[in-house]
Amino acid sequence: MDIKAFKSLLFAFYTTLGYLFLYIFFGLILDTPYLAAKFEHTQYLALIALIIGFAIIYFRVGKRVKEQMLYAVLLGFIGEHLFSIGLGMYTYRLGNVPLYIPFGHAVVLVAVIYFCKESIVKVHKKLLEKIFSIFILLYATAFLVVANDIFGFVMSLLVLYLLRNKPKERLFYLSMYIAVAFLEIVGTSYGCWFWPETAFNNIPFLKSANPPSGISLFYFLLDLGSLWLYKKRHETAWKRMKKIRLIRAKKLISSNK
Repeated sequence: MDIKAFKSLLFAFYTTLGYLFLYIFFGLILDTPYLAAKFEHTQYLALIALIIGFAIIYFRVGKRVKEQMLYAVLLGFIGEHLFSIGLGMYTYRLGNVPLYIPFGHAVVLVAVIYFCKESIVKVHKKLLEKIFSIFILLYATAFLVVANDIFGFVMSLLVLYLLRNKPKERLFYLSMYIAVAFLEIVGTSYGCWFWPETAFNNIPFLKSANPPSGISLFYFLLDLGSLWLYKKRHETAWKRMKKIRLIRAKKLISSNK
């Protein structure tokens, strides 16, 4: 990779995941115990900030992504109540599910989608997959060694295992892992939420860090659920698109013979 391509990759990262990281870093400050001690209802401030960000993104993306964003909010709301309130997988600062969180899921999803759509990212897809996979292994191993994060390490290995035969989706989910890792580190460091010392606070042999490294595995369910709802709503159009892709693939194979 030459310097020009490297700079283009950095720019693609900055204008998608970079913006997301900045938004997370500054946005979650609104829900910290420090700010809550000085002002009431800080979670509502965070909600306003997220809705503004959500609206800006929503009106700038295509119709399909708009629909997926709405599904992500819906599934995020259901999933958060299931995993946090119902199963005790993690706990938010006030013991509730803040209203801004489901909107945050949608924002993360869109940032990763658009990062993977960048032309320079597509050109260097294989290289990025290798770099991200190595990073994930090192990250999960560090958490295992330093924080005895067995739960996160197992989930990280599952992520890499499940993606081994998924070439089309691999970069998206590896990128999602990194985005979620950053989100979790910031959120737990700020005290917006915390994870118990064992998985689901109920499985003693699965020790967990705060946060566990591989929690993006559960975020994958959000994307798969959003995509499934979209397919069901547009079943005929989706089948047509798959046929077109198959025809194009056959033509490409024929031209390369």
